[in-house]
Parts: sequence; structure tokens; C-alpha cells
Amino acid sequence: MKTLVIAEKPSVAQDIVRALTPVAGKFEKHEDHFESDSYVVTSAVGHLVEIQAPEQYDVKRGKWSFANLPVIPPHFDLKPVDKTKSRLSAVVRQAKRKDVSALINACDAGREGELIFRLIEQYAGGAKPLNKPVKRLWLQSMTPQAIRDGFNSLRSEQQMQGLADAARSRSEADWLVGINGTRAMTAFNSRDGGFFLTTVGRVQTPTLAVVVEREEQIRKFVSRDYWEIHAEFAAAAGTYPGKWFDPKWRKEEDAEKKADRKWTAAEAQAIVNAVRGQKATVTEEATPTTQASPGLFDLTSLQREANGKFGFSAKTTLALAQSLYERHKALTYPRTDSRHLPEDYVPVAKQTFEMLADSGMRHLAPHALTALNNNYVRKIPRVFDNKKVSDHFAIIPTLQAPSGLSEAEQKLYDLVVRRFMAVFFPSAEYQVTTRISVAAGHSFKTVGKVLVKPGWLAIYGKEAAAEVEDAKDGDKGQNLVPVQPGEQVGVESVEAKGLKTRPPARYSEATLLGAMEGAGKMVDDDELREAMQEKGLGTPATRAAIIEGLINEKYMLREGREMIPTAKAFQLMTLLRGLQVEELSKPELTGEWEYKLAQMEQGKLSRASFMAEIAAMTEHIVKKAKEYDRDTVPGDYATLSTPCPNCGGVVKENYRRYTCNGADGASDGCGFSFGKSPAGRTFEPAEVEQFMRDKKIGPLDGFRSKAGWPFVAEMALKYNEEEKNWKLEFDFGDDKKNEESGEIVEFSDEALGACPKCGSPVHEHGSNYLCSKAVPTNEQPTPSCDFKTGKLILQQPVEREQVVKLLTNGKTDVLDKFVSNRTRRSFKAMLAWNPEEGKVTFEFEPREGGKKYPPRKTAAKKTPFGKAAATKTAAKTAKAPAAKKAAKPAAEKAPRKAAVGTLKPSAALMAVIGDGSYARTEVVKKIWDYIKANNLQDPADKRSIKADSKLQAVFGKDSATMFELAGIIGKHLS
Repeated sequence: MKTLVIAEKPSVAQDIVRALTPVAGKFEKHEDHFESDSYVVTSAVGHLVEIQAPEQYDVKRGKWSFANLPVIPPHFDLKPVDKTKSRLSAVVRQAKRKDVSALINACDAGREGELIFRLIEQYAGGAKPLNKPVKRLWLQSMTPQAIRDGFNSLRSEQQMQGLADAARSRSEADWLVGINGTRAMTAFNSRDGGFFLTTVGRVQTPTLAVVVEREEQIRKFVSRDYWEIHAEFAAAAGTYPGKWFDPKWRKEEDAEKKADRKWTAAEAQAIVNAVRGQKATVTEEATPTTQASPGLFDLTSLQREANGKFGFSAKTTLALAQSLYERHKALTYPRTDSRHLPEDYVPVAKQTFEMLADSGMRHLAPHALTALNNNYVRKIPRVFDNKKVSDHFAIIPTLQAPSGLSEAEQKLYDLVVRRFMAVFFPSAEYQVTTRISVAAGHSFKTVGKVLVKPGWLAIYGKEAAAEVEDAKDGDKGQNLVPVQPGEQVGVESVEAKGLKTRPPARYSEATLLGAMEGAGKMVDDDELREAMQEKGLGTPATRAAIIEGLINEKYMLREGREMIPTAKAFQLMTLLRGLQVEELSKPELTGEWEYKLAQMEQGKLSRASFMAEIAAMTEHIVKKAKEYDRDTVPGDYATLSTPCPNCGGVVKENYRRYTCNGADGASDGCGFSFGKSPAGRTFEPAEVEQFMRDKKIGPLDGFRSKAGWPFVAEMALKYNEEEKNWKLEFDFGDDKKNEESGEIVEFSDEALGACPKCGSPVHEHGSNYLCSKAVPTNEQPTPSCDFKTGKLILQQPVEREQVVKLLTNGKTDVLDKFVSNRTRRSFKAMLAWNPEEGKVTFEFEPREGGKKYPPRKTAAKKTPFGKAAATKTAAKTAKAPAAKKAAKPAAEKAPRKAAVGTLKPSAALMAVIGDGSYARTEVVKKIWDYIKANNLQDPADKRSIKADSKLQAVFGKDSATMFELAGIIGKHLS
């Protein structure tokens, strides 16, 4: 009988096989597992199974209604994760083998690793449990000896029960709060009609609250004027700067008040007048200081550093680190929350330095050689600490020197390698001098900072050891000219600088990741803060996804490096406060859960009592939303600057609407109002002002139909004769009022090109781009052409420059935001003029080999375990009956007929394109071929064509624009 070992990742399965081979004998490699006489080793690829409500509790229709809330199933069913179904089948197949009598959980040493294994085991058993004994392999180091030691001290299932209970409870609690909270808030916000998806979650909502609270501080911030006094002192050896400060100052509650600030110009000027031209006495104190390198990277600190240095998003950094780990084998596992290494990893660290020294990477190898020659790589407690290694250790380079890295991958790899080397190098040593210059009783401070020994800073080059920016300000640290003992220095110049206090900075992705990691600091309760100390909001592996999720749900915008909350985010926070369910937005909720889950792991709290509390909390959230009966939710609402279009009154915001409040801003008004969130998309304040001013806006994305499908649309305020008031309406570009009413259109924009049907100019008009002869104009009151193409096609906005390409080249670039009305799937296509159908149609890029669908992969494909399935494919082919081998020949498709041309060119045009009968589009193409072949486009303005002798006869002038071309050619065809 054999024991099945299930690891969390293929790379760990391979490490286990390598470690066991000397003691368990040779392993044979199969397609999805390794096997020896006593062991079968396979792996998951993270979570293969997720929880779901049982069928009888899973509401399909009406799930967004209060009638079906709360959803609290007595137990949870399991479903495979779609992306990894094949891997799950492979693992289950091994678990069910009759010759497998026991299982070893070798998933990562932590709560998530425990959950991954337990759910796979439960799924494999189905209705009947597997009933095979389970042992736990607990690894914090992946050296071969550590793995063998782990197998010699396997933990029992009973020992792991507390951790397993905590893992399941956390997963189920997140489901209950997330599903019920999201459905309850969505039901509340959709009560007036439409569909307004309002997602909440235990991690995402407190994260959003952090960003919203910062934005509220910025909006409410009132800037104050203050003054600093800066002086330049002249000593015998040269000059140096100094900044005034009050040596008696003590810290106050007002954080803006500081020792070096004066709050009136008069006070500041009085100091300037007092010290100008005076002599100053000097005292100074010099102290040596050291600065150790920052610690090794975990995922969050790597994401923060990469965001700050290169502007990479957390998602991008994770993807790059994952590629360096999986594809290039150059970094260790990146989804880690540890910044330390196991204590038995000193030899591995030394081997890594040897690899770097021999790698040929000129910017890194010399530093690696320095470390080896000076014996820097040794057991340093701040680097090697088993107590601070959780499921995984810090991110460090592997023993494999990478090649073929992209520029971004190289940047991230260098970041990790330099940090890895730096932690072993000595501290940087500085001499810090604090100089106090006193003139006329006023004190000025100057700080000098000189790098004595660079230590680890040598790895980062000269820029790291350079003088601090703005050193001239006197308190930033710089080289100082010497002052002799007893020497008096002169005040050479002095000035008062007027400055303003600044609001707190918006969060960048780097600082938001830091806030999520340190969310425990925001928790007042000591026990809860301690429980969150290692966890924060989310885990390193999930924080990037949480941020991206908030952006995708339109709760936040990423503008440059700033994270800006939207109106939808403020509306959610207003709702949670108004419904008195603020616990959903507070990190205390996570702190409380972590505290109780830790107690459960230690056997001090039962799973049943914890889940009962979660059920009660879920019922409370739903009850508060369901029973809220007031018309609006109290909050901090805006007053618009644009007046009511109906009566000129003041328009104010409430929770659901923008409403006229009469001329005084405090009455019932004229009845004008419109919803803040039409079709589930919340107006931004600037959008509302624009909409009110212009009475139209768009196209805007982010709307959702009643069925929940996203769509893009324009909106307009239109006067309703029956109600004698203005109403909000969606405008989908179907308005044909000009054609039907005969109203004359005057085009004010520059023509985009020539109509492919008649050669007349094409303009932007309303929701379309259309031929100038497709609507009534002064030149031609009766339309004679029907060329038109939308500015928004299947949710894809079509910009002016793309229409220019369509009219000039016959097609646009590939556009990637089309959404099929039938399947609701996005697709990529070009818009192309189809002369046969006389309209704009889709044109798709040819696939590989010119086939409509990509070729099916029947050849051998390497799996993470190496062995291919080529032999199985060959066997199946050999068994196939001969009759099936002879495929029925496909009927040849008739070639598509070209457009038949009947137009004859003039003699001048014939000299350019040749004699014959042509279609108009054929002539345009030949002219353009001639222009390009002879380089006749103006290099400074591609839209302008310089005529050679042949084209001068056609144009009748020395040059023409591309927009004139079709009209000119038309005169030469008959």
C-alpha cells in the first residue's frame, strides 16, 4: 500500500521527491504525479475547490431581493474552480486509488494551506468520505534535510483540527458576510428601480474606507499661511545655511504647529529684522550614527517598493514576480508575508552569492564577490529566524541565473537581488553634526550628515550616498564648512519664506498597501490590534486583487500614481453609516475575527459558536437594510453651482437624487429632479455640473441593465411637455429627427474624410459620423446619401482618428472593447468599409495558419511533472478504424465576387491609374498607392498631398488634402 502526498504547488512536489529519493528509493515521473514503491506525490495549484450554497439554498431568480435574504445555509457544498478542473481531477484520481491507504497534507504551513487540502479531501470523498488516515507535513524550510526531518515528525489530524476549523470558519464567514452584505446593499440601492450593484466585503470595504476617509480629510482641509525664516551664515571657512526654530517649543495637539513655523508675517519679519547683519555664536554636537539596510522583501513590501520606484501597480508587480518564479525559476515563491529566512538556509544563501558572483551580471557580481571575500554571509538573527517564517519565507533570488528577461522583469529581479545582498553587508556609517547658531537671541539649526563608510549603500551606487535633496534649507543634512571653537559668524542674509499648509497626500498604491498591511495600527483595542499584527487587511497574495477589484467595481480610480475614491465609494460609506452597519467598513471586524480564529486554532473557542456569531451579524446587516424606512440617508451632501434648468432654483444632492430646492435652497422647489445613479452608475460631482450645464453627457460606461449586464450610453436632459419639466433620458444614438423633420444641419467641425459612397465630406453629428449629404443642409435640403456609422458600437467608443483611418485606408485599427449582444463576451475587431454590402462591417484579424479557430493541441504537452501524453495519443490513433482516417473532402467555397466597376477615368486621371473601368473605391485605392509609392504625403502633415506633374493635372493645383481627394476624383469619373 502507498501513501499519497499532496503539495500545494508543483515546485514543492518536485522538492519533496528530490528530498525523499535517497530514503524512499527512485520515483518514476508520470503525467500528473511522481511514484515510488511507497509514495505517490502530486500537487494542487493553489485552491482547486471553493465553497457554495447547497442547491436548495442557492437562489437563482430574485437573489437581489430582500425576500430571499439572509442566505445562511446549514452547511456548504463544494464546486471545482473552473480554471483548474483538470488538475483537481488528477489529484482526486490519485486519492481514490485502491492502493493508496493514507494521505499526507504537504500544503503550505498555514491556514490557507490547511483549507486547500481539507476541501480537496472532502471533494474527493463526495457523499462518502474517503476514510483514509491523514498526517500533516509542516515545513518552514525547503532544504532536503528539512523536508526529511518533517517526514520524520508528521503531525496527527487531531493536532491540526483547530487550524482546520479556523480555516473553514474564515472561508465560510467571508462568504456569508460578502454574499449577504452585497445582496442587501444592492437590494436597498435598487429599490427605486434599475439595478445598482453595491459590493461589500470584510477586506475590500475597510480598504475602501481608508481611501474615502483620506479623501474626506483632503476635501475638508483648510490651508493656513505660515512662515519659515532661513539665514545664510558666513564663517572664515565659507558659508552655511540655517533655519530658525524655537528651542522652547513643545509638541501640541495641532499637528501643523511645529518648532520652525511662525503664523503671522509680522512675527517672522520681526525675527528677520532682529538678526539681519548681526553676529552669531555657534555650538555644535557631532555624533556617529549607523543605518542598517531594510529587511528582505515579502510581497507587500516588494509591491510598495516597485510602485514607488517604477510606478508598477501591485497587480503588475505580482505578475512579474510570478513570472520570475514560475517561468524563469529566478525568484523564490512570491506570495509570502514573511521577511525572514529559515535558520538552516545559511548554506543556500552562500550558494546564491556564489551564483551571483559567477553570473556575469556586471552590476551585481562585484558586490557578491565582496560579500564572499569578506565573509559577510553568516547567520544574522535579523535575517534568519524560524519564528518569523510562516507558510513561506522571504522573496530571494534562487540558484538559477536568469536570461531573456523583459525590461520590467529585469528591474524587479535587480530590486530583489540588491535587497538580498544588502541585508548581509555592514551598516552605512555617518557622522551627523547638529549646529546651533544664535544671533540676537534667535536660534538657527543646521544639520550636517557625512557618509563615512557606505556599507550596504555601495550596492545601490552613488545616488544612494548622495547629499539629501534641498540641503540648502539647513535642516536636511549636508557637508558643513568647519567653524573654529569660539568663532563668531556673520548673518550674511536672512529672509522670511511665506508657505501654506498642505492637505494629507492621496494614497498611492504603495502607501495603500502599507495601510492595508498595518491596518492593526488603526484598531484601538490592544488584543484586536495584536491579533491583526501579522495579518492586516487581506494577505500579501490577495491585496493586489482587492485593489484591482475596487477599481473594476468603479469604487476607485487610478490617476497616475494616485488612488481616488469615486462618488459611488462615498455613497457606500454614507449608506453604511446611515444604516448603522459601520462594522463592515472598520478594520476592527478583521481584528475581531483574527483574534477569535487564533483562539479556535488553540482550542479555546468552538467553530460552532464562532459561526453562530457570524450568522447573527449577517442577520443584523440584512435586517438594518430591510427595515430602513426613511426617504433619504443622512450624509454630507453637495449643493450644485449650476441652477435648475426649469426655474433657476438651487439644486441639492440627497442620498438618491439631485433635486430642485427652490430659489432659497430650502423649499420644495419646482419638482425638477433626477437620480444620482441611473442604471447603477453614480454621477461624479463634475459630471453632474457638466450634465446640468450642457443638458447632455457621454458616452459613459459602467451602466447596468435590469438583468445586470453592463452597457455604455449617452444621457440627455429633455423637456417633457406633459409634465412641463426636464427629464433624464438615455440616448443610444437612434435619433433621426433631422432626416424626419427636415431641420437644416450646419456642420462646424472639420471634415474627417470623404464618404466612401458618394465622395462628400463626412462629419461628426450627434451620436454618429455621417455623410454631409445624409442630412438636410443649406447646400442640399433633400438627403441623397445614407452613409452613417455610430460613435458607439457594441459598447466600443469609436474615436475621430479611427474614423479618419476608416475613410482613408478602408479600415480602423483593431479595437478591443466590443461586447456581443448575444453572448455578452468582449471581442476584438476592425471596422471596415464593405463596398459589396455598402456599409461598415467587422473585420477580424487572421488567426494562426489562416484558420478561423486556433489549432487544437493534440501533440505532447509538458505538464509541471514533465511526462507528455504523446504515447496515449499515438495509441488512440492506431486503434481508430481505417474508415475514419479518410476524411470527407470539404466543398470548396466559391471565391467572393469583387465589386464591378463601370466608371471611366478622364485622360488626366488615366495617366495616373491606367485605362479601364473602375469602381469609385478602386480608384481611391489606386490613387493612394500612387501617392505612397512616390512619397507625395507632406512629412510635416500627412493629411496634405504634394502634387507631382501627373497629379497637378488631376488636382488643378499644387497640393490637396486627403479630405478633398474623393471630391476631386469624382470630377474625373464618368
